[in-house]
Amino acid sequence: MARCVLPPPYSVPTASPHIPPACVASDSAAAAEDWRHLRADSPSPQPGQVELLAGVDEAGRGSLVGDVVAAAVIFDPSRQAVSGLRDSKKLSPARRALLAQEIKQYARAWAVGRASAEEIDTINILQASLLAMQRAVTALAAPPEYVLVDGNRLPCWSWPSAAIIGGDDKVAVIAAASILAKVQRDQEMLDLDREYPGYGLAQHKGYPTRAHLAALKQLGVSPIHRRSYAPVQNSLCEQGKDA
Repeated sequence: MARCVLPPPYSVPTASPHIPPACVASDSAAAAEDWRHLRADSPSPQPGQVELLAGVDEAGRGSLVGDVVAAAVIFDPSRQAVSGLRDSKKLSPARRALLAQEIKQYARAWAVGRASAEEIDTINILQASLLAMQRAVTALAAPPEYVLVDGNRLPCWSWPSAAIIGGDDKVAVIAAASILAKVQRDQEMLDLDREYPGYGLAQHKGYPTRAHLAALKQLGVSPIHRRSYAPVQNSLCEQGKDA
């Protein structure tokens, strides 16, 4: 079967803007060991007297729709610890919402960054996620002394940092960022569901569920869908055949 080639305006851009590339973090195992006592209900103790420690995570990489959203959090070690922090995907929506309020209340600084669907289609989802993280850290009211990132790659930025695989379930300040990013993005999906009814965004948050793929087939691709993702490209090809 011949591969469908999308004509303009649906072709995916190939030119990439000049943004810092991903850096492979070689010290992730050591970082996880050094910061292991930051998990669970730790208020934010700092190895090596690091006071302004930022945690960073993103939400929405696998979604077919909208922005990828990142959050950055710096806890205030002199204030009350936030209890019950863990990977946001393991928490109920109600629990995430309550924790997000506490995180914002007790954090020394927090911020959200994003990369748009257009940026994702232009530079790919990995680079867009790293760009969103960079924007979140840059937006912090207090510049961090050290940054811990969930995953195995870092943006090539100027802050001393380490990537920790599974950090959103190991390190409290990363878990906090995970919760803020997911709560923010989930709310945006609820808003988009009202703007683009029929796709079920309020239920699946843009992820490629069976219901979402069926809606794509029935309704076609919306302006907020990521055109570089295979299910969306397939739907565009089908639309082209039916035109």
